[in-house]
Amino acid sequence: MSESAPAYGLWPLVIINSLIFIIFAFSFTKPHTRRDWRSFGAFSAFVLALFTEMYGFPLTIYTLSGWLTSRVPGVDFLSHDAGHLLEIVFGWRANPHFGPFHLLSNISIFGGFILLAASWKVLYVAQRTHTLAMTGPYARLRHPQYGGFVLIMLGFLLQWPTLVTLVMFPVLVYMYVRLARREEQEVMAEFGEEYARYAANTPAFFPRLGVVNQHQPG
Repeated sequence: MSESAPAYGLWPLVIINSLIFIIFAFSFTKPHTRRDWRSFGAFSAFVLALFTEMYGFPLTIYTLSGWLTSRVPGVDFLSHDAGHLLEIVFGWRANPHFGPFHLLSNISIFGGFILLAASWKVLYVAQRTHTLAMTGPYARLRHPQYGGFVLIMLGFLLQWPTLVTLVMFPVLVYMYVRLARREEQEVMAEFGEEYARYAANTPAFFPRLGVVNQHQPG
């Protein structure tokens, strides 16, 4: 699992890959309010930090080089494959792109984008009609759009963990929780008892497996 040439300093790949995922997320979320832009901007910063280490400058590899070479000798940590640190550290010696962490990563990333897309369709209609979003993903979660962002970031961490994104992840999750709570206060002020009934029966972030709440406007 070694390559003769370093796989870093590829800044055009940093820009291209970052733009692909940021534009992809933008097409699903279409931020309008300041809150929307804040959540989207935080996600974009996470993606940019990730691809900077994936193709630009491997800060994590350099910082942990002593520990990594002692734990996993004989690996060229300047190769691209070695950047999949979880596969390397846990002993996956085949192609890391088919390793367990990478496969879980793909499921989490694609699942997050699917959740974002499904959430946006419901939210868009609710905003246009000035009604509560209570169908689709909103029948199981009060904040599926933020859950989608978290799933995507978690998937990236499983695929390519870095010190910077590991620090950013809990900070961004906390930020999304605060944004969600603030959003709930505003929606409660607008819809009152209708939203209170919905919130009492629908979890905020973790769905009840096998249970779908059917909400009727009151």
